Amino acid sequence: MNRTKEPIWLMIIRILLGCLFIFSSFSKAIDPVGFGVTMSDYFDSFHMGFLHPLSLLAAVVAIACEFILGCMLLFRVKVQLAAWGYLIFMTFFFFLTLWLAIAEYLETKGIHYFGVVKDCGCFGDVIKMTNKQTFLKNVGFIIPTLIVFFNRKRIPECRLTGLGKGLAIALFAVLTVCFQLYVIHHLPFLYIRKNDWKKGEDVSVFVSQPAQKEVMFVYRNAATGEERTLTQDELMEEDEDFYNNYIYVSREDKIIKEAVKAKIDGFNMLDENGADHAPDYFATDRDGEVYILYMHNLSETRDKGIDNAMALAKDCAAKDIDFVAITNSPEEEISAFVSKYGIEFPIYYNPIDPITGPFMVRDAMRSNPGVMLLDKGIVKEKWAWRDIPATALSK
Repeated sequence: MNRTKEPIWLMIIRILLGCLFIFSSFSKAIDPVGFGVTMSDYFDSFHMGFLHPLSLLAAVVAIACEFILGCMLLFRVKVQLAAWGYLIFMTFFFFLTLWLAIAEYLETKGIHYFGVVKDCGCFGDVIKMTNKQTFLKNVGFIIPTLIVFFNRKRIPECRLTGLGKGLAIALFAVLTVCFQLYVIHHLPFLYIRKNDWKKGEDVSVFVSQPAQKEVMFVYRNAATGEERTLTQDELMEEDEDFYNNYIYVSREDKIIKEAVKAKIDGFNMLDENGADHAPDYFATDRDGEVYILYMHNLSETRDKGIDNAMALAKDCAAKDIDFVAITNSPEEEISAFVSKYGIEFPIYYNPIDPITGPFMVRDAMRSNPGVMLLDKGIVKEKWAWRDIPATALSK
């Protein structure tokens, strides 16, 4: 066993590098589905769309490898293997991000369009970086990686037997995989981004609210010339004498509530006629709760999830509670979906660009399908399809 004393400067570099990999893996492990989406975007960018079904698996494996390598280096478990793993890992991403930075530069200059991924997802949603920033980050990180690699024989192994080291690596793998599987099977329990679609958040900011107007009618007294301004409801309450004594002058629209622009454009709930219902369901002055079923892709929804959602929808109908759905799938797929499952609740369409998004339905719910309970624009509860309750919650 190697009992050489590790130089302090090398120990500091090793600990920092190990912690960096652990932090990077954790920032993605809290939302592996989101990183799976990033992996899918990479496959699209490199014209490997046939690998889409493996996106989530690739994300889980990549996160696990990063966490295992970080723990191996931090706790000095099989240092030689860890050093080689770091070198391969960082070399691959060094050249990948170099290409992405160059390709994005060429795109911005209008020289050629490559469809590159704009955010590498290195730190999930914790830290957003451009491709240029990511490459410069990797330039900085590959230096300590090389230092550790060329000095790997100066780093003493931990005092474990060969079996103990194997069990330690297995433990690292079990921890990260089980953690990710829990999040995948349910929902992320830790949200990093501000104004996210998390429980307790006011998500009405994602929906544009049109100005509210009230029609006012102006009438003049035929005898005195006095003018009166009345709303439509007030006008209907007047008796026959009013119409005998007053002459219609004009009508005017009075704005009683100014229009509110969405913080991020792109979230709509359109019916078959193109009318947007999102302002109604997300209004902060709405009377009553609403359950919203999110299905960003109808072809990928789980049958069991639909069964669970339909049971909840039936209970909501019995209790006179609104239950609606939203999807990014086009209208022809919605019609086929409604016929296939015998859907009785409305399914609204959120049109998006399939390449650039914004993918707000997917961001709102990391489960396909999943249900969100809204009350006056506030997220009260969220459920992955496995956890959808059979009955509506009582206030």
